[in-house]
Amino acid sequence: MKLFSRIKSTSNSNRSQQQRLTLNQFFDQHYYPHAKATTKQHHHAFSIYNTHLRLRMGEYALEDLKTAVLDVWVREQIVAGYQRSTINKHIHLMNRLLNLARSWRYIDFDRDQQPIKRLSIGDHKQRFLSSAEIEALLRQCQRSTHPYLYLFIKLLLLTGARKGEALRVRWCDINFDKRVWTVPRSKNGRSRRIVLNDDAVETVLAAGSVAERFGLRVGGNAYVFQNPRTQSSYQSFYAAWYIARDAAELGDVRIHDLRHTFASLLVNKGVSLYEVQTLLGHSSIQMTQRYAHLAPDLLHRRAQLVGDIVGGKSI
Repeated sequence: MKLFSRIKSTSNSNRSQQQRLTLNQFFDQHYYPHAKATTKQHHHAFSIYNTHLRLRMGEYALEDLKTAVLDVWVREQIVAGYQRSTINKHIHLMNRLLNLARSWRYIDFDRDQQPIKRLSIGDHKQRFLSSAEIEALLRQCQRSTHPYLYLFIKLLLLTGARKGEALRVRWCDINFDKRVWTVPRSKNGRSRRIVLNDDAVETVLAAGSVAERFGLRVGGNAYVFQNPRTQSSYQSFYAAWYIARDAAELGDVRIHDLRHTFASLLVNKGVSLYEVQTLLGHSSIQMTQRYAHLAPDLLHRRAQLVGDIVGGKSI
């Protein structure tokens, strides 16, 4: 009986210590080592936590992170002017942390404690650039003092690549003979191949010329868009992008809209949705279906093919 009491007392003592873990301690000692070993995107969680959670929320004990505290944390971000989509990323990570803390019994499961609700962001209106807008945008990018902005934006327009894919492209990812760019890990976690047209190949080679002017290595594991100061990949092109975009009077255009523009140009030229799906690297046709409305005249012509057969016009 005494042995049982001693074991119970020790268990309660350990549980008390676990409950007083701060969010920082839980992330550093438990969550991040687990994420690093089991997920491919752990570096995103590391960056988000250190930038947006560590200082503001990290000293709270896990058991003190109740709904009222978390609601204030979300509200402060809204007032600070963060985009709702960005706040939702922070919310996702916080929910993940607390769910695992409950699952691993570092805090008790509380039926009244609900996950933080994601903020409504509505449907972003798809934006497709016209030929004139593309010309105006590229003209302003050429005027930029940023050594790579013009080539980076042009490559996105020519390939439909995602911004993150282009930021991390290395010379060894590109097969110039086959004119194929292999993305080792895309958004869905799989590798994908991007077909390069002649202009895209020239754009990549031009980036190599820029790198050589700065005395940077070209080839192998070196990044195509290599920061001359850090000799690593750029984190973003946002500062230079915003200046060029606004100068072109395209303030409502996002970098991701360049990918939409690539798709729209293909569809309007009669390229099938299946081919667009392949070129964009979509995992399902449903993701590509959003572009179906862009070519109503083409769809009518395709439907008329059957009308001509049934009506006897093609016999």
